[in-house]
Amino acid sequence: MAACNTSARGRMPLFLIAVLFLLQISNSIGFRRILSSSIGRLHNTPFSRQQQEKQQQHNNDKNRLLLDLRGGAKRSRTASLSSTSSSKSKSKKRSATGKVKVGAAAAAEKESKSALSDTLSKYKKILPLTRLYITLVGLATLVSLILGEEMTQATLALDPTRIIYGMQVWRFVSAAVFLGAPSIGWLMSGYYLFEYGSTLERTFGTAQHFMFLLSQIGLLSIFSILTGQPFFGSSMVTAMLHVLSRSMPNQKVKWLIFTVPYWSLPYGLMATDVLQAQSAMAALPHILGILSGHVYYFHKFIWPKLGHVDWLQPPDFLRKRLEPDTSSDSGKESISKALKNRKRSKGRKLGSSK
Repeated sequence: MAACNTSARGRMPLFLIAVLFLLQISNSIGFRRILSSSIGRLHNTPFSRQQQEKQQQHNNDKNRLLLDLRGGAKRSRTASLSSTSSSKSKSKKRSATGKVKVGAAAAAEKESKSALSDTLSKYKKILPLTRLYITLVGLATLVSLILGEEMTQATLALDPTRIIYGMQVWRFVSAAVFLGAPSIGWLMSGYYLFEYGSTLERTFGTAQHFMFLLSQIGLLSIFSILTGQPFFGSSMVTAMLHVLSRSMPNQKVKWLIFTVPYWSLPYGLMATDVLQAQSAMAALPHILGILSGHVYYFHKFIWPKLGHVDWLQPPDFLRKRLEPDTSSDSGKESISKALKNRKRSKGRKLGSSK
């Protein structure tokens, strides 16, 4: 019994020591958990959050001050891609719905309409026969671009066989209005046609200009058939210039960089085309234009002075049709002349024979 009691007494201190050791370990672990949780709670208190916000604001102020000291750089320069894209989208939205973009679009549309209306108004201000001639030149050029060179030659050229046997009488007009494919020469011929044609029509009247065009188409058709020229549009331009130059031969005008008398302009135009084409055959259309223009000038301005009839005088119905203002003025003049004759005849009635 005594031996058992002594052995039990010897085991008790060891058991107690082990229990105390385990309790110490568990207490230390729980204390650490409690300590960490308490520290976390302290960090999450409102007081600590305010300190963090103040610190963040202080850092932002420092960064802003440094950027200002570097030269006024803005934060938008270092913005991210998403922020820039969002700002751009915002600006686009504002411009799409704002008054500025709507006003600009309306202004652009108004400018386009005004430019078109100005062009149409300038086109309508051109004298009627010159406007018709320029329009036919544009149509003939468009047809040539659509058909091609060979088909244009077969459709628009001056062909006496097709005119006589095929009754294709439009070839007289198409040969007169076709100036070739679009080029610098085409532009120059169109400008000369507008300039000299407008001057002729303004100087001598629309009815007289119609007689000029009709006579030139007839004469140049004959000359072109005899010389084998399929088109005579450039000859028409030279004829206009020749008639104008003969009307004021000694007037000084500018040609390129030279000051020359007016009568030499047709020959200068001929020399320019010869130099550009590097062929003497380029002078033939201008020679035909000078001849036909001189025929018109002689029979219109010199032949009547010699006591002969002016067969190029436009008829009255054509003058009334193309120049209604002039015909009304002539009617007023005839009425005034009749009234003067009545006063001179001492009150005789207009229907009496005596």
